[in-house]
Amino acid sequence: MQKVKDFKWKKNINVNELVNGLGNVGFQSIELKKAVDTVIRMKKNGAKIFLTFTSNMVTSGLRGFFAQLIKLGIPDIIVTTVGGLEEDIMKAHGEKFFVGDFSPDDIELHEKGINRIGNLQIRNESYMKFEDTVGSMLKEIYKKEKRWAVSDMLREFGLMLNDEDSILFQAAKNNVPIFCPSITDGSMGFQLYMFQENNNDFIVDVVKDFANILFSVSQDDKKGLISLGGSISKHHAVLAGLLNGGMDYAIYMTTASHTSGSMSGATTKEAKSWGKVKDDSDVVTVIGDVTINFPLMMCSALEQLSDEGILKE
Repeated sequence: MQKVKDFKWKKNINVNELVNGLGNVGFQSIELKKAVDTVIRMKKNGAKIFLTFTSNMVTSGLRGFFAQLIKLGIPDIIVTTVGGLEEDIMKAHGEKFFVGDFSPDDIELHEKGINRIGNLQIRNESYMKFEDTVGSMLKEIYKKEKRWAVSDMLREFGLMLNDEDSILFQAAKNNVPIFCPSITDGSMGFQLYMFQENNNDFIVDVVKDFANILFSVSQDDKKGLISLGGSISKHHAVLAGLLNGGMDYAIYMTTASHTSGSMSGATTKEAKSWGKVKDDSDVVTVIGDVTINFPLMMCSALEQLSDEGILKE
């Protein structure tokens, strides 16, 4: 039986040593260490890895880290929500987001044209510039084709960007498909609607992309999932796993409670009742803020994978 050990600081401690030390402390730190070990097993055993996240994580400073992970060859498939893709394009064109606090005068922010996401802030001007940018992008892809599956359209968008810290750019460059089942749930959706009003033969095929995500893996593949938060992105990934024999590995990170009955709060244990993950799968659920836990988990795993020569150069 594992023993509880006291954690102590030492000079020049690295992330791997930190997480390993926390792995004997107790509570969620134990689960964090298990998650690191699961990531490493996914990569060593050649699993196809889904990475899912919600848009607020791209609002934060995790955006460049997601792009770096794509470049390093960690995820094979990405599923996300449209807000994060909008903000990825904004940041790729130089838009800046700002840190505020969780209890501002929101009426005053509204009067100043500032939108709040937790303690982060985005100016209305950023969305206005985004609308012009996407309008130009849509004109370019319309010249090539009139009908697009969502993931194919997003790949074209990525090829139009030139930012190493862009998720869309790195995904296009490294042939990692990005699926966004909720492509109309935001400013992007309104721009698609307006463009289609002016070009009625332009079609974005969400159903075709549903087939694409289901066939992105097979029954024979080893399948892994790193799911950050919940929402439609998490559900589409686990559904692809369900219809292809279940996930062999799964890591959920969330702040939601399983007692709500929500997709965000659903644990890897609950997923076994659906067949979304296999009965004998290697799974762990880490409760806590993704902006803290995910960088700790991945940096620890990356250090070990790099030492063993497994990372893509």
